Amino acid sequence: LKQVFNKDKTFCPKRRFEPGTQRFELHKRAQASLNSGVDLQAAVQLPSGEDQNDWVAIHVVDYFNRINFIYGTICEFCTERTCPVMSGGPKYEYRWQDDLKYKKPTALPAPQYMNLLMDWIEVQINNENIFPTSVGKCKEEVL
Repeated sequence: LKQVFNKDKTFCPKRRFEPGTQRFELHKRAQASLNSGVDLQAAVQLPSGEDQNDWVAIHVVDYFNRINFIYGTICEFCTERTCPVMSGGPKYEYRWQDDLKYKKPTALPAPQYMNLLMDWIEVQINNENIFPTSVGKCKEEVL
């Protein structure tokens, strides 16, 4: 575990909420409810008077940051040599298609697949049309 928590390899979330903004306050509320021992159903319920799109956006970004953190702890152990296929066990193989470089579903080593996936998700999260940084400005565009 020393390698995972090495100070030189510390994970830094790719997207943060600006302190002093309403989104930052919603993020703090979400974090507090998730860390308080309450049941998850109550923790994810929309707070009274808040915009549903903003609340969902906060959770999507938090989820992405947590997954990115988890992936960061194992990525050095999953190389193209040790993980030549992106799979979900022996019965499922994931293939990458983005209609840009990969026009057809393409088998890739797990690290390459994950890097493409995390980059794609980050682009979606940073797209102002999908996740605007101004509270209450959602344009109802769906992924």
